[in-house]
Amino acid sequence: MPEWWTYTLSDLQSFSLETYYRLFARYNAAIWPGPLVAVGAGTAVGLLLRPRGNGRRARLVAGILAACWLWVAIAFHATHYATIHRAAVYFAWAFGLEALLLVVAGVLAGRFTLERRGAARWLGLALFVFALLVHPFVGMLFGREWRQVEIFGIAPDPTAVGTLGILLLTAARRRWVLMAVPVLWCAFSGATLLAMESPAGWVMIAAAALALVGSGLKS
Repeated sequence: MPEWWTYTLSDLQSFSLETYYRLFARYNAAIWPGPLVAVGAGTAVGLLLRPRGNGRRARLVAGILAACWLWVAIAFHATHYATIHRAAVYFAWAFGLEALLLVVAGVLAGRFTLERRGAARWLGLALFVFALLVHPFVGMLFGREWRQVEIFGIAPDPTAVGTLGILLLTAARRRWVLMAVPVLWCAFSGATLLAMESPAGWVMIAAAALALVGSGLKS
């Protein structure tokens, strides 16, 4: 039996890139009109990111984000991704943990404060806009059909990237705690896509790197 450290992600996967893409087609069809609702929720978050009157707005943003992470945990990871990936249940717990952290820090404790200026703010806005408007079309550049796109709020990748962007807009204390799960997911998803020879993996890794750089600038 080979030693465990000789295994790669491609060795541990039991599905192909085509199977992964088809999973999103089935998922989007199963939750319809969920994708339309997700686009509306993402647009609402974007409108709420204005810094003025930020106390109530920040709580609403944190609440919507928490709902998105909980939805992805249950509806995607535990229900759909689990059909092709044996570790999906652990992903579900991780996404559920992020939802809980967002509720505690952003909704109950009110530690989100939307900042008005700074390089990190512009980087955060760029990441959020990318996750909301650009990411669904990136996959199509690498062979996905329009029915297989990933949408912010209901799919893990754009939800993680968009959340990192929003966290760069906040002055929340202990931001690194809230960023941990999204950054780790971006790294894992990027590595998984690269193992399946999809260049889209570099997009996820770049998003995580930019978020870490932006957080360093804020610190």
